Amino acid sequence: MKVLVIGGNGRVGSLLVNKLAAQHQVLAGSRNPSPENNLNNIEQVYLNLLSDVDAIAESMNGVDAVYFVSGSRGKDLLQIDLHGAIKSIQASEKAGVKRYIMLSSVFALQPERWNESFLSNLTDYNIAKHYADLYLTTQTRLDYTILQPGALKEEAGSGKIDTNVTHPGANSIANVVDTLVSILENNSTIGKVILMHDGNTPIEEALHQLK
Repeated sequence: MKVLVIGGNGRVGSLLVNKLAAQHQVLAGSRNPSPENNLNNIEQVYLNLLSDVDAIAESMNGVDAVYFVSGSRGKDLLQIDLHGAIKSIQASEKAGVKRYIMLSSVFALQPERWNESFLSNLTDYNIAKHYADLYLTTQTRLDYTILQPGALKEEAGSGKIDTNVTHPGANSIANVVDTLVSILENNSTIGKVILMHDGNTPIEEALHQLK
């Protein structure tokens, strides 16, 4: 497959690009592409979420699947995390891409849970993710999957997660990346919103157990 990763130079995106490249042709989309990082099956491409939908769609020619793993890290929540995400969804439909995988945040679609633990300090971020997720799930015909992990940690991955979680928990970035890769290979995840944190079940098995 030809896969576009929006946010391909970020903490999650750079690892995701390298993992996907073992099986697919990958476009690493960002505002600051690094052509020196072009490797086998990886092409760095310019993609600016501040651009209009038509410009973003041009980056998707021939693409089979889109990942949205971009984020402003609190610096531009409206333009990037909310409106940029929605424009990427609209661009995917305009370009004829069917498969769309969104990295979101735990309980983004459940505002009543935002006062819990670390989420209480992220209200504006949660609002941005909420409306982007809501748009994807209600206003499009894309074959979407939304992955909603809790806090991301820079630590080794275990390859094991819990899904259908009821309480927020920590996630190694490696586990999140491996889950994102597995989602693309598992059509049973289409149309699902998957809450996760590090856990006890191998990733593939956890995805097969989704309700």
